[in-house]
Amino acid sequence: MTVSIAAATTASTETGLAESGLDRVAALKAAAVAALMGLALVFTTGFAHPELLHNAAHDSRHAMNFPCH
Repeated sequence: MTVSIAAATTASTETGLAESGLDRVAALKAAAVAALMGLALVFTTGFAHPELLHNAAHDSRHAMNFPCH
């Protein structure tokens, strides 16, 4: 009886570690995608030639200390 309880405890601990590892990987992926999208937005509008794109993001770029001119 003791062996089966120990085995069940070990199995649940391993499953918990696996689930938390998957949660961490998912969170890291989401953070990486968000950072990539943010950087893409800042740099595409920061170096955009069309006047409309440049002026649309002008104030927000200066608020983030991103030089645009």
